[in-house]
Parts: sequence; C-alpha cells; structure tokens
Amino acid sequence: MGLFEGKKGLILGIANPFSIAWAITQKLHEQGAEMAFNHLPDRDKPKNEKKLRKLVEPLGAELIVPCDVCDDSQIETLIDRTAEKFGKIDFLLHSIAFAHPDDLTGPTYACSRRGFLQAMEISAYSLLAVAGAAKKKDLLADECSILTLSYFGGEEVIPGYNLMGICKAALECSVRYLAAELGPDGTRVNAISAGPLKTVSAQGVGEFQLMLDLYEGVSPMRKNISMDEVGNTGMFMLSGLSTGISAEVVHLDKGFSKMGAPPHDFINKLRSEG
Repeated sequence: MGLFEGKKGLILGIANPFSIAWAITQKLHEQGAEMAFNHLPDRDKPKNEKKLRKLVEPLGAELIVPCDVCDDSQIETLIDRTAEKFGKIDFLLHSIAFAHPDDLTGPTYACSRRGFLQAMEISAYSLLAVAGAAKKKDLLADECSILTLSYFGGEEVIPGYNLMGICKAALECSVRYLAAELGPDGTRVNAISAGPLKTVSAQGVGEFQLMLDLYEGVSPMRKNISMDEVGNTGMFMLSGLSTGISAEVVHLDKGFSKMGAPPHDFINKLRSEG
C-alpha cells in the first residue's frame, strides 16, 4: 500500500515535464495520490491546457482547472471546484514563480516598479492567496501539508538570480508565518530549497552552467542533485512521514549551502586551470 493511498491533493504550477513540480507529482502518483491540477488560462487556443493534460491525464488526474493566481476570483473558483471534488485535501504543492526577463536578467536596482510588483505577486503572494482561500473554504484536512519551492538565492546573494532572490526571501518568510497561523489547525507549511536543476525557468538565470559547475565542485558530495532526488524529497515532505516538520526550508543541495568556503580541491582545480 502506497503512502498516499486515499490521500488527495492540489498541485499548482506544472507547465512542462522538466519542472520540479512534475518530478514530485510522479512520486506522489507512484504512492497512490489522487490529484487536482491548475494551468494558466488560455486566451485563444487551449495550448496550456493541452500541455498539462498530456502530462497528468495518464496519471488519472481527477480535476484540471484554469487559474491565474493574479485573479482572486479564479483562485476562489479553483478552491471551490477542488472542494466539490475532494471535500478536503491532504496536501498542496505550490510551484509558481515568474519575473519578466527584462527585470530578472539585469541588476536588481534596475528592475522596474511594475516588474517588481508582478514578480512578488506571482512568486510570493500567490502562496498566501491560495492558502488563505483554502483555509476560508475549510479545504485543508487534519495534518494537511503545504509545500512550496525556493532556492538558496533567497538567503544569500547568487549572481544572476537577482530579483527572483528577493521574491524567494519573501516566499520563505511567508512559509514561516503561514506555518505559525495554520499550525493550530494541524496544517504544516514548508519549503524545499533545491540546488540548481536544468528546468525551463532555470534557463532564464544568468550564467546557469557556471552555477552547476560551482555546486558540483563545492558541495561536500561533489555532485549536483537529480530530479529523482527532489521528487522523493517533495513526496516525503507532503507525506505523513514528515508530520514533525513545519516552518522549515529544507536544503536539498548536497550540502552546498553549508559550505563557508570552497574546498581545497576546488581551489586547486581553479589554480591549475588558471
């Protein structure tokens, strides 16, 4: 019997098969989870819906709903339809972030006011909005787990991550406040701070290949994480195996974030190549 047999959840933000959310979703499916999904509404042709359906219908998707998290009425509709289908949910995965390339690739001091507000609304406020709507609707079951996705650039300066680092800092703080406020009702709220992975969104980060090389050379295990590892960790954080964990940002980076300085072999390699 799988860890998620009889468990129901809502997955937000899958856009393609290369995303962290998709890796976690596959692990949830393997463990018997029943899931509902959202996609960004289509204006003309059902492009976003078709891409999502191609991925999740083979997993037996219970519900697929268009939802733009910048629109409160669409969030309310998503929550209402999920409640109609499942009654309550045992887990919620939030994997939504966006910054316009013009605001992301330049220095943070040069980002536009409009771009800053948009990036914050989508990347950080959306977690508060969805959690609040779910709470209002009484959608969250006892011992419900909410999980979002962050990155180390929200804690320390990572060149190239720029505006998104500021958004992730806000997201991680939101995790702590939500955990404190929803905890009395039994809901846990956490984040995974995964190391760099070759996702579509990562391609918008400047010098991404250098980031991969740095993690491989500096992390205690001298390697990068895999999608399989982040999928397993996400599944664990949403499962009943992690009921003692809340208000945490779990670093899944082979120990990179705990290194105060590069190891000697990495420095020697740079010297030899220089």
